[in-house]
Amino acid sequence: MKLNEILGTEFPIIQGGMANIATGAFAAAVSNAGAMGVVASGGMDAEALRREIRAARAATDKPFGVNLMLMNPHIEELAQMVAEEGVSLVTTGAGNPGKYIPAWKEAGIKVFPVVPAPVLAKRLERYGVDGFIAEGTESGGHVGEMTTMALIPQVVDAVDVPVVAAGGIADGRQMAAAFALGACGVQVGTCLLASVECPIHDNYKQAVIKAKATDTVVTGRSTGAPVRVLKNKMAQAYLQMEKNSPPREELEKLTLGSLRRAVVDGDVDNGSFMAGQVAGMVREIRPLREIFQSLMEGCQAVGRELWL
Repeated sequence: MKLNEILGTEFPIIQGGMANIATGAFAAAVSNAGAMGVVASGGMDAEALRREIRAARAATDKPFGVNLMLMNPHIEELAQMVAEEGVSLVTTGAGNPGKYIPAWKEAGIKVFPVVPAPVLAKRLERYGVDGFIAEGTESGGHVGEMTTMALIPQVVDAVDVPVVAAGGIADGRQMAAAFALGACGVQVGTCLLASVECPIHDNYKQAVIKAKATDTVVTGRSTGAPVRVLKNKMAQAYLQMEKNSPPREELEKLTLGSLRRAVVDGDVDNGSFMAGQVAGMVREIRPLREIFQSLMEGCQAVGRELWL
């Protein structure tokens, strides 16, 4: 069964949960364009997230979801509130969602944890999840170590529920590869940064468009919190500091507020411009609907060429 049949969307595509970017308005725009929009809870508390969920609901009659980072200090309230609001989908990261799943399922919500390795998927399957988003290290933001090409088939083989491929997907060829590896659909993020509807500063969009194939780096490996971002002065300073093994607090001072500086202020030197390795393939700003249609048409063309 393809992801669109599972989620009730037109396309088998989920929008990544991009903190400070995936607002209720953006999630609704994604859903209206035919994919599954996702509100990213980021550092929100329950009432802030409730406002974004209701903003999304006011702007679309299509299904949409919420991404919850389980290390959020407000996670108990967030998890309960999401069940009350009854969104269509919950994606989770940075922890075990097991204790919250019964309430979500009772509310009719589908649960797809994001996993970076097959061992975690195997462990979480017993909680009755509906599927997994297996995300390779090519993706932007917080990353694991396994590449998408190696990760997807191993997660598919490890579990008996649907698997969505994420990380390194920006055109139809990569989408077709995800299906060939056993995925039921894809999650995309970086290619949506260059959408007309994406609410980030134009400097952020231009940075993605101008990025070359090797213009992302991973910071934070020394602290156990690796994050893929576009190269700039802040990222280079962070990597230089990491070489000297400073206290974690010193590194955190450097990045404090850096995502907001990228998203809202467009600070090209000091912002944290999270983006995946496929930034080198993103060349123009397009409407969401056009991006999704291009993915589908490219995937179908590859399928015909390969006699699939």
